[in-house]
Amino acid sequence: MKELVNRDELWEINQETPVNLSRRNFILSSVGIAAGAFVLGVGIPIRHARAGQAGDMPPGTQVPAFLRVTTDNKIYFQSPFVEGGQGVFTAMAQIVGEELDADPLTFIVENAPLGHDYQVMNDSYKRMTGGSLSVRSSYTTMRRLGALARQMFLQAGADELNVDISDLTTTPGKVLDLKSNRFLEYGKLAERAMSLPVPDPEKIQLRNPKDFRWIGSPVKRLDVYIKSTGKAVYGIDIKVDDMLHAAVQHAPRLGMRVGSIINLEKLKTMRGVHSVHILEGAVAVIAPHWWDANRAVEGAQVEWLEPQNEHQRTIRYEPQGAIRYMPADFSTQSYNDILANRKEMGLDAEVKGNASQVLSEASDDSVIEATYRTQFVHHAQLEAPSALARFNTDGSLDVWCPNQAPDWYLADIVKRTGLPEDKIRIHSPILGGFFGRHYVYNTSNPYPQAILLAKAVGRPVKLIWSREQDFLRDALRPMAAVRLRASINNSKPQAVEIVSSTEGPTAAVYGDKPGIVDPTAVEGLTGKPYDIPNVRVGYDFVKCPAMQGYWRSVGHSMNDFVYECFFDEISDKADVDPMAMRKQLLQNNPRLSHLLDVVVESSGGWVRGPYTAEDGSVRARGIAMASPMGSHAAAIAEVSIENGQVRVHQIWEAIDPGSIVNPEIIEEQIKSATALGVSQVLYEEVVYQNGQPKARNYDMYPILRRNQMPNVHVSIVESGEKMGGIGEPGLPAIPPAVVNAVSHLIGRRIRSMPLSRINLDF
Repeated sequence: MKELVNRDELWEINQETPVNLSRRNFILSSVGIAAGAFVLGVGIPIRHARAGQAGDMPPGTQVPAFLRVTTDNKIYFQSPFVEGGQGVFTAMAQIVGEELDADPLTFIVENAPLGHDYQVMNDSYKRMTGGSLSVRSSYTTMRRLGALARQMFLQAGADELNVDISDLTTTPGKVLDLKSNRFLEYGKLAERAMSLPVPDPEKIQLRNPKDFRWIGSPVKRLDVYIKSTGKAVYGIDIKVDDMLHAAVQHAPRLGMRVGSIINLEKLKTMRGVHSVHILEGAVAVIAPHWWDANRAVEGAQVEWLEPQNEHQRTIRYEPQGAIRYMPADFSTQSYNDILANRKEMGLDAEVKGNASQVLSEASDDSVIEATYRTQFVHHAQLEAPSALARFNTDGSLDVWCPNQAPDWYLADIVKRTGLPEDKIRIHSPILGGFFGRHYVYNTSNPYPQAILLAKAVGRPVKLIWSREQDFLRDALRPMAAVRLRASINNSKPQAVEIVSSTEGPTAAVYGDKPGIVDPTAVEGLTGKPYDIPNVRVGYDFVKCPAMQGYWRSVGHSMNDFVYECFFDEISDKADVDPMAMRKQLLQNNPRLSHLLDVVVESSGGWVRGPYTAEDGSVRARGIAMASPMGSHAAAIAEVSIENGQVRVHQIWEAIDPGSIVNPEIIEEQIKSATALGVSQVLYEEVVYQNGQPKARNYDMYPILRRNQMPNVHVSIVESGEKMGGIGEPGLPAIPPAVVNAVSHLIGRRIRSMPLSRINLDF
């Protein structure tokens, strides 16, 4: 067979010259295997193949693909959702264990491999961990999976004991014969049980919720031990035989290309350097040790050139996968001003009544107008981005990388490499925090570079981005300027008109579709529960040169800040207390009215302030609500000003997710979301000057410190309504609650974040 990559050329590439690794050349060579590729150092899980053979059954029903029980009664469970600190492994164990009749603490949960069986969400999502969807989207499916497994153990027990299955029941981890009191542990029955046909999922009976042992209980997290003892394996920890390390230096501005490496000869002689490579918009150095690779690549003197294609600099509706261009004169301040000064009314995102007409007919003294601004923010997750790629002698490719959507990564890698799906294996380690960082972002993920480098050198390559490279190429939470108008009559708002000028995160990732609203750009502005007869929300798409993506609670993270703060402005204009106004406009919504009552009672009663606390500080309180991801939240913040900076003393938050699996995890998630919400409203902002971000590490991008964390008081309301999400809904109400409190305390309205850049004298 003719070699598509000449071995002598590959040797020259590795030893003498930096190679320009293009996607086109990669695809052309992918039908063969690069010289020097090494065989797998570990076995491929059999369950991956078994899952692939189970396409005739609905996802989430092929029990052997998910469960393996050992003779010592340990239960290994393949989770279709990735653990990143949100507690989904524990929740899955509780749900499955409830119906299986097995203590969740006996579970060892792992991220599932690729396969049809693990696609337990609808077809549009396939496998994805995000949107606070994991538990609520799979709750019934995972319960049914546990019930199917329990039925298989009962049948195996009946066969083993030679009795009728109707004579048997289960106790945790055991099959019990009611007549003879004989029992068999699941571990002893596992081999027989897993060889049985899976029962008909439509005929399986689920437990009555009143009989739940573990669902609804504060089961302790399964992952605490391995994380607290250093035994957890993250993407940056993974090693394989004969592995090389890589580090990169990206172009200072997105869209630039490498002209030359001025000190190439010096780089090649630096300690440990194996090879130097030119990537699209980056230079990479490979070495046996990452520190050597990173030291060398940081010292690379690169001539960076502007894009050759003028079209790339001006394109508005770029196809998915196109690289953006960041102009040298871009700054966040000027871009924000451009957004704020627009007059376009945008596409209709929500229309109720006729807000425009009501506003045009209202008297000037009954109308209030404001423009709010939101900022870029980083994901700034603790774990640095990484990827490990290895080609095998059979032409297959293994990729280990932190990810929230393995099926999405698979589809992208198929496009990039030209390899068929069955030749690609995605390994999903647990995540060291994510917040939306690990979706498929064209220029914000290291795995495409790792694949190209592994192909070029014919050996496994692990690429780790330094924090500086992560901050340079992160997909940012979008920036927006939101123009709002409202008219007031009889102390109530009669009309509200909102136009958000922004590029939504979905439009940023997948390309804007003219004439179609990006719902993630306006969520938190649309669908508000308040009884206002005339509402119009517009989406004014404005292309941004920065790469943007999803951030924890997505559009709600910025839009609920805008809406809930403007709501307080409306209340003040109407001379009505903001708490009373919310109660008045939620009279027909008993669920949210009750939620308000709960958070007020938790805080000891509503007192807006200002008032003097026991320590002598002057404080005020603010309130806000949000309804993201199928759940509802209400928050009260207590603040003061210390040395010109905001101090958040207390947060009370009530959350109604409908029904719950683990109240302890819910409380942890609300506190986690509060920390991130307080961090972004007080400190976080990505600032660009001359087309480059000013902050390249945490020293210039401050986040909330432990001694700045407020006391957080969580109230969980289990209304019994349809289950909502938990990981994100606790965040959106926090920033507006804080800003409403600060605005009232200082006596003037604040309309932007973060507060650290605002003069708070009063």
